[in-house]
Amino acid sequence: MIRVGFGYDVHRLVEGRDFWMGGIKIPYKYGLDGHSDADVLIHAICDAMLGAANLGDIGRHFPDNSSEFHGIDSKILLSRTNELINEAGYKLVNIDTTIVAQQPKLSPYIPHMQQVLADVLEVDIDVVSIKATTTERLGFEGRKEGISAYAVVLIEK
Repeated sequence: MIRVGFGYDVHRLVEGRDFWMGGIKIPYKYGLDGHSDADVLIHAICDAMLGAANLGDIGRHFPDNSSEFHGIDSKILLSRTNELINEAGYKLVNIDTTIVAQQPKLSPYIPHMQQVLADVLEVDIDVVSIKATTTERLGFEGRKEGISAYAVVLIEK
């Protein structure tokens, strides 16, 4: 049996926080606001994986009102999500993602993000597709107010 899941996440850009994307810290004058490290890419992937396995969403498993997850490295959430889908009898086939951000320029960091995510998920790097785009200065991403990410995953039992 094969199943598809879709995930989406968004966080606001703020001063005074580190900028985490795809499991790596990227130098930038702003960071993403959130209960955890606010890594929108990983959060979208987690939601897609959980949705594909019909296991709810990231908030169900890692609530943002729990002190256990305050400031947590999202790579830990991704690893736990992978364990949840494996326990349900599923295996990750592939991930396709898009990050939407006017700035910073993310393309130089994509290969490193792919490797980090592949390592966390214990899959080959070619399983993890990451793309980045802008909105041509339109919308909240274009105004540099926040960043969003979309993820689609394929799993099989």
